[in-house]
Amino acid sequence: METSQDVSTDPAQTIAYPAPGARPSRRDEESLEPHVIVLFGATGDLAKRKLLPGMAYLVQSALAPAIRVVGTSLENFTDDEFRALTKQAVDSFGTHKLTDEQWAAFASRITYVPQGEGPEALAAAVAEAEAELGPKARRLHYLSVPPKAAKAVITMLKEADLVERSRVVMEKPFGTDLASAIELNDFVHETFRERQIFRIDHFLGKEAAQNILAFRFANGLFEPIWNRNFIDHIQIDIPETLGLDQRANFYESTGAFKDMVVTHLLQVMAFVVMEPPTALEPRAISEEKNKVFRSMLPIQCDHVVRGQYAGYREEAGVAKDSDTETFIAMKVGIDNWRWAGVPIYLRTGKRMAEGLRIISIAFKEAPRTMFPAGSGVGSQGPDHLTFDLADSSKVSLSFYGKRPGPGMKLDKLSMQFSTQETDSQGDVLEAYERLILDAMRGDHTLFTTAEGIESLWERSAQLLDDPPPVKVYPTGTWGPNAIHQLIAPNAWRLPFERAWREKKDEKKE
Repeated sequence: METSQDVSTDPAQTIAYPAPGARPSRRDEESLEPHVIVLFGATGDLAKRKLLPGMAYLVQSALAPAIRVVGTSLENFTDDEFRALTKQAVDSFGTHKLTDEQWAAFASRITYVPQGEGPEALAAAVAEAEAELGPKARRLHYLSVPPKAAKAVITMLKEADLVERSRVVMEKPFGTDLASAIELNDFVHETFRERQIFRIDHFLGKEAAQNILAFRFANGLFEPIWNRNFIDHIQIDIPETLGLDQRANFYESTGAFKDMVVTHLLQVMAFVVMEPPTALEPRAISEEKNKVFRSMLPIQCDHVVRGQYAGYREEAGVAKDSDTETFIAMKVGIDNWRWAGVPIYLRTGKRMAEGLRIISIAFKEAPRTMFPAGSGVGSQGPDHLTFDLADSSKVSLSFYGKRPGPGMKLDKLSMQFSTQETDSQGDVLEAYERLILDAMRGDHTLFTTAEGIESLWERSAQLLDDPPPVKVYPTGTWGPNAIHQLIAPNAWRLPFERAWREKKDEKKE
């Protein structure tokens, strides 16, 4: 592992930290050097749905520096064939529609190299792109490839001499247990330093996930009560309605825990429970997240419910006796002063009732002794602060209030906020757009470290070694019935008892 004294003289590998007494910043206003983005797996599903449309928007929005995109994959495409694929991807999946002129400007920046032509051809394509951008051009290698192909790509970059002045973005999963995570990290560290590596979690790129930091640390209303004295429990709930989506080979060897919990839910949890960083800068935030993972209690098997949706074993590519979980719910704990004794409940799964991404903070209930019987106080559970990780970045605070009329009758009410209601709605970046931009900046704030990943796999050892058997649940539900015993005497927040309010159309007829 790299030590803190290991300082690179390569400016592309160095993160600039604020001087003592200086005001820290995310360097949003800092101009960036031109970049060549080398996209491995450029014809894959993720590239078509998210990466290529995201790069197209960054270019036309002027948020990114001057870039050239070199796509590479197993298909023997020409430049024009790859541009046609990119055009279809941008038109089908892009959240921002491009004019013909904007598309032409982006298309002129795209080239393609079949991976089978070897490292020499890739190096030549990158050199040609760099010649167009000038001598200060840097490189961003995006590995949109299956985990088993990551080592081959790293080796190819080394053989092509494309490591200098570069950063590398890696997709999950980052190992499947502690031993494989250490092996993968050690292998990558033979070529790239830790500061060059960006392990991506698109959940942390969402506006609402970052809004957690603002709510927690910028408001005197919430910061003093963000601890075990006032918070009863926390829920992070990410159900999905999708099934395998032709990913049976990947999912059979992975399952919901490795696919979602380690790389997504626990990363979001760290934002919710971490201590205040010394500054809003990458190194300080990463260190506080790693402290959370080091403080996390080992996951106990009797605090875990594994499920498998009915019909999973009949899916193409799935073993008839498969024990792979398509659903998992668990209770975890953080063994530190702030959170001792506060349970944190996580749930995610396939083919569930709704597709949502919810963080819910349940506050301890007030005494009810002063209220008359039948008033309704406490009848609808504790007060909650809820974050919706959808792109609209919604936040809701629920509380009891008096029902209008005679007598003391209470109802559950809520105050809600959404970025849809602000003038800045158009400034919201899609998660991958933000993370690609941050990687070009060298900003690790929203990325995962080797230490953090290894800590999580270490605390998952008991579950991986002896997982409880899966329980079958019907599709279109919220999971096996055992989840209610897991969270008792509390209750799951999904499904909601109240709907989110949508922004009203203010246009006059």
